[in-house]
Parts: sequence; C-alpha cells; structure tokens
Amino acid sequence: MNKLLDEALSIDIADRIKSKAKKPFDNAYKAALATEGSIYVQGFLATKGKPYQPIEYAWIELSDRIVDPTLPHLHKNAEDLWYFAAQSLTVKKLKAIIEESQEDYPEDDPLPVYGDAPYEYYGDVMLGGKDYLQAFQAAEAKCKELNKSIAENN
Repeated sequence: MNKLLDEALSIDIADRIKSKAKKPFDNAYKAALATEGSIYVQGFLATKGKPYQPIEYAWIELSDRIVDPTLPHLHKNAEDLWYFAAQSLTVKKLKAIIEESQEDYPEDDPLPVYGDAPYEYYGDVMLGGKDYLQAFQAAEAKCKELNKSIAENN
C-alpha cells in the first residue's frame, strides 16, 4: 500500500532543513531529527519518465503520510511518484547507527544504512538484504508500468 505523499509538509520541511538536490539520505536524516514522531525510511522511488528505473532513496513517514524533504528538487508531479520502503528506523535507532558508523568508519558516509552483513547484491552496486531486493523489484515493476507508453512510442 502506497501511503499518501504530503506535498505541503514535504515542501515546508525541505525549506526548514535547507534540503539539497541529490541528497535524499541526508535530507531524510535531517528531516527525521527535526520532525517529532517521524520514522526514517530507505527504499526506492519509482517515477514516470527519466531515469526510467528505480532510484535508491530515503524519506520520512508520519503515521499514514510520506514526507519527502527532497521533493522540491525532483521537478515531478506527486502523482507520478511511488515510494517503496525497504527499511524503517526510529530516530533513536538511526542516531545510534550514525554515531557508531562515524566512530568506526570516520572517513565513510554513514548513509544510507544497510543493516547487518552479509548483504545480498542486486542491480549493479546497491547493497541490502531480502527486504531491499523485494522493494527494488517492486519499484522496478512500477517503473516499467509507468513508462510503458513511453517505451511503446519510441
């Protein structure tokens, strides 16, 4: 079930945290810290049009709503966006993971978070377990469905 995207709140939070283009993980992390009761979510974004394939992505959720702090930078209509969750983390758990990652691997970016090894590989480079693979496959199928008419016209 695709939760509803709260466009107004997404834009408001993007403004408050000064979100940046092409930084969905950082934007979602900052938004999670700044938004009481939020859950940080990683997964995939399927869109109509380019890039015609799932984008590894992050957002936050508030009960039954998706809040996407990267939304203003996507230049897409909300009805053309589909979110596929692979992993959800409370702010407390996310902060603990980030702190541990920065301590253990200070030279590496702690985001995205993939959980415990061993990872299952899929796609070209992405990591993650079965939940990631299932979210990726669902997003991939949605991309094909959304872009079918584009492919047929070429």
